Amino acid sequence: MARNSDHLVRLDAANPTEGSLGSLFGLNAAELGRRVEAVGEPAWRGRQVADGLYSQWVTELWEISTLPKTLRERLRAQGWRVGRPRIAQVFRSGDGTERYLVECLREDGGAGTAETVETVWMPEGDEGEAGDEADADGTAETGAGTGRRWERATVCVSSQIGCAVNCQFCLTARLGLQRNLTAGEIAGQVVTVFARQGVDVGRDRVNLVFMGMGEPFLNFGPFMKAVRLLVEEVGLSPRRMTVSTSGIVPGIERFALEPKEVRPKLAISLNAPNDAIRGEVMPVNRKWPIDAVIEAVRRVPLRPRERITFEYVLLGGITDGPEHAREVARLVRRSGLPAKVNLIAWNPGPGIDCQTPAPEAVEAFRCVLLDAGVPAYVRKPRGRDIYAACGQLKRTVED
Repeated sequence: MARNSDHLVRLDAANPTEGSLGSLFGLNAAELGRRVEAVGEPAWRGRQVADGLYSQWVTELWEISTLPKTLRERLRAQGWRVGRPRIAQVFRSGDGTERYLVECLREDGGAGTAETVETVWMPEGDEGEAGDEADADGTAETGAGTGRRWERATVCVSSQIGCAVNCQFCLTARLGLQRNLTAGEIAGQVVTVFARQGVDVGRDRVNLVFMGMGEPFLNFGPFMKAVRLLVEEVGLSPRRMTVSTSGIVPGIERFALEPKEVRPKLAISLNAPNDAIRGEVMPVNRKWPIDAVIEAVRRVPLRPRERITFEYVLLGGITDGPEHAREVARLVRRSGLPAKVNLIAWNPGPGIDCQTPAPEAVEAFRCVLLDAGVPAYVRKPRGRDIYAACGQLKRTVED
């Protein structure tokens, strides 16, 4: 990596202030209670505000009808606002996928200070959840009979604007890291997309994958606060959430300490069969090699039937050969982890010198893993035509 990788251990560097300028989205009920108490109102009104933000999905204070009108007017006059991110631009794929440029306001809130991050909606998902505990646990109903054109879906969520990890096959790496997102900006992507799609929380089968822009474990505090908001305030199940890391060992160790009641499932972006190749395509491996990552993952206490996912991007002629598959099989079996492998054929992007493997190479790779007793699934490419697929997120504005 051209840049010094020592910055990778700063898990929460340069975080914007949550709730600045009276922005409320991103604060939990207790924090909202303290906010309203500070302006002379009883703390229990914080619960009313939280219900408005996270259950009713209001975008303006005046929509919180449980608050007295005079209080709503006073809070608005004092500069309070919901502050939830909004969709600035939509790109639609021929396969039904939608990619959103989601607008986040900077701390000063002035004109011209909006930044965008990317979020992706995948109706029917991409098979990434196949073989997971929640895929067969029956914890949510499907959307069948609702008149919608989808029965299940996946939302791909970003944790940073840009990314510092510099994976050589990823378009997001071309942006570099611009800044961390706040908890409200991370959770706000989910609520904004849910509101657009009319998701019925608790009934509809929707999975969240924190696999968009950025490395979640380099923005650990805001990422986990966003997860808590989604679980405790919005009402989502952590079993329907997966966070992917490139292998930030201090972040994995910190993640292992989170209670199971709020902790998402864990995916490791492996993408190579050994340290030599992985160090070339993922420079972060030079700091935390594969064995160190696996050792950290072993400390994560798993729920019954929960598996660790190894995400593996197949790069044509680089990591997609049968010899690579045999190495991956040995690596996964040697780890001793209850695990599965998700195979992803590389999604093309301008300026990146990689090749998409042939479908028969992907299938041959999968068969080698299966023959070795390693559960393996192929993630379907979704939204390639609109730069919405895995590794393609770069705020591209051409439709």
